[in-house]
Amino acid sequence: MEEEACNEISEIIEDLGDDSPRIGKSSFSGIIWIDTCIDPFSVIDNIKKIILDEPWRMRYCHRFIPIRHTTSSNLENIVESVKNQIKIMKDIDTYRITIEKRGSDISSKELINLIADIIPNKVSLESYYWNVMIQIMGGIAGISILKEEDIVSTLRLKRDSME
Repeated sequence: MEEEACNEISEIIEDLGDDSPRIGKSSFSGIIWIDTCIDPFSVIDNIKKIILDEPWRMRYCHRFIPIRHTTSSNLENIVESVKNQIKIMKDIDTYRITIEKRGSDISSKELINLIADIIPNKVSLESYYWNVMIQIMGGIAGISILKEEDIVSTLRLKRDSME
């Protein structure tokens, strides 16, 4: 299925204007990655439009998470990446931290504590404005500070559009 997902998203990225995106299968089942010259948030917006206008085009890709920065998966690098991104948060904005780990023995609790120490804003696990998303896959970490609508579940979007 990963091969079909790679082909599906490759066609879409090329339609959006990147003639040579780098797309590959990760070493973790069901996860592919995309490296494109197109802004990842623009890609997300266009994927949402495609799902609403042409839902049949999206059969194999089910979830999209835009990543602002990748680094090696050690605590110092991840915290530094978050530090570089928190400037988008206003003082009154609430946030939560989400860590999704695969193939890593990094302590989630320790990482959450280190990140929470550098963000002065109020934490809200239920009604947050920003989600500090940490994706760890073996030796690589993807870090983004996202709004809830930045993460796309194709199945949920298709279902919601039919209601």
